Amino acid sequence: MKAAIRKKYGSPDVIEIITKDKPIPTSNEILVKIKASAVTRADAMMREGVPKFGRLFLGLTKPKNPSLGTGFSGIIEALGDNIKTLKINDAVFGEVLFGNSANAEYVCVNEDSVIAIKPSNISHQEAAPICDGALTSYSFLKDIGKVTSGQHILINGASGSLGTAAIQLAKILGAKVTAVCSATNFDLVKSLGAGNVIDYKTEDFTKNHNTYDVIYDAVGKSSVSKSKKALTKNGIYMSPVLSFSLLLNTIMSKRAKFSATGMRKPKELKPLLYELSEFIKLGKLKTVIDKEYALEHIIEAHRHVDTGRKKGNVVITLD
Repeated sequence: MKAAIRKKYGSPDVIEIITKDKPIPTSNEILVKIKASAVTRADAMMREGVPKFGRLFLGLTKPKNPSLGTGFSGIIEALGDNIKTLKINDAVFGEVLFGNSANAEYVCVNEDSVIAIKPSNISHQEAAPICDGALTSYSFLKDIGKVTSGQHILINGASGSLGTAAIQLAKILGAKVTAVCSATNFDLVKSLGAGNVIDYKTEDFTKNHNTYDVIYDAVGKSSVSKSKKALTKNGIYMSPVLSFSLLLNTIMSKRAKFSATGMRKPKELKPLLYELSEFIKLGKLKTVIDKEYALEHIIEAHRHVDTGRKKGNVVITLD
């Protein structure tokens, strides 16, 4: 089978497409023929090895794990002997971490990992990015930010993968949404439910004298110190993009929150994933797709992500 890897840190040019044996599922695994996978900003950061203190976990001089990609959607082709709840030809979606690669033709996944049956009203391309965008944002909004009806949330980076999901999920939770993005994306974020919009190129949301119960910095472009003045008395700043400053503030202040969603236990994330599936079935949540690429063109996909101008999600299609 074909799979994308990188053997060193760097630009998209470090990515290689290799051929290796199709994996064989163990007794508690399923073998998925991947139909679509995601290329995310988190994938690009791991490819680059940034922030550099993250290399303490990824590998100091080169990646310990050369594989690429976490989010996927596909069809079950084979089952391990102990699989109880899934069957061959089921359409499933989810994410893989630590050793497996979603940017590949096949992947083996443990039955108890973060996977679910794909809703029939969305495509594999729409399902593949859900665990990066929607699941991460839902984990932040529901479990970390504890967003409730009537609150006002500002979403910085509102037109990206996490941001487009967060707008919709905040509305589902009953919150009022202010979206920060470029003016060219105003129509998109308004269509998803943003009531107010701010063009980050012309206005600094930390200086406009408005305050918010929650600031969700989906792109990590602001900071705790700058954002404090835009928070209500008990408001919080939260971001999935780790920096040394955010780490210190998370330790020292109850008003700063960081979480690595992929490090949460599957038993914590699966209920959230099932709730997202129900939102999708009801038509309350949709995946915004910017561009699709073939696996052979994954370098171009990473280059597009590196521009910082993607709208929603970038997807690798394997059909």
